[in-house]
Amino acid sequence: MPASYAYLGPEGTFTEVALRTLPEAATRELLPYVSVQSALDAVRAGEAEAAFVPIENSVEGGITTTLDELVAGEPLMIYREVLLSITFALLVRPGTQLSDIKTVTAHPAAQPQVRNWLRANLPDAVWESAASNADGARLVQEGRYDAAFAGEFAAARYGLRALETGIHDAENAQTRFVLVGRPARPAAPTGADKTSVVLWQRDDHPGALRDLLGEFATRGINLMLLQSRPTGAGIGNYCFCIDAEGHISDRRVAEALMGLKRICLQVRFLGSYPRADIRPGQERTALPGTSDQEFLAASDWVARCQDGRFQ
Repeated sequence: MPASYAYLGPEGTFTEVALRTLPEAATRELLPYVSVQSALDAVRAGEAEAAFVPIENSVEGGITTTLDELVAGEPLMIYREVLLSITFALLVRPGTQLSDIKTVTAHPAAQPQVRNWLRANLPDAVWESAASNADGARLVQEGRYDAAFAGEFAAARYGLRALETGIHDAENAQTRFVLVGRPARPAAPTGADKTSVVLWQRDDHPGALRDLLGEFATRGINLMLLQSRPTGAGIGNYCFCIDAEGHISDRRVAEALMGLKRICLQVRFLGSYPRADIRPGQERTALPGTSDQEFLAASDWVARCQDGRFQ
């Protein structure tokens, strides 16, 4: 396997900035790809050891392109996550003024994060989506568009200048990125972990989603992401992408996954990995009756009952 990481390019994306915060990135060749799909396919084809892609932002939620790629196709697994605070700059060619801007571009995920600013400052500008924010900057450099929303750091890379900086509609906006590789044994639990799965219902009936969520709730497992995605099998057919607190080696998480495997048509395990928002020791205290020790004690009690040892 090549010692390389694929990422959503070209150079100068927020994805590249987030990727370079990983210590191991310094020892890998970083390969920009034109889309999330092509970066993940590079892993599936053995062209890269792993791919680094955006999966969620705090304004719009899950990034559907990434979720759909993880739902479909040859299975992949999440190994790491990174959170990056996001603020945009309006990049233009030298000499361009705000009044000159008729067209703007950026990645589709950027639009909800700058919508109000755009309405207030460039109400008549036409928006066109780009493959990434850095690709939007490249298109401005080539004269295809008048301005691009991207990181201020991308200006020098594409010979542009930042006409406006610090652009964001929501304070403290963040994007979550994940390092995705081929399936293997998850890393050992840290005590501050997250488990990601995709669930397909066996059939559509009243309370079907409640049944799925109940497997987590009865074991005191907090959910951090719940997003439905169409399966492509017709209107009303959905699967559910879920991030849950805990690691697959935790008894409560393992038992929840076993329960889901029994009642779901299909379960796809996307990995257990360290959380980026907290450190070990800061995790939520387990609810009474949901710690590993209590699961083990209950299992031992059942075994003793089966043996006729009721005390």
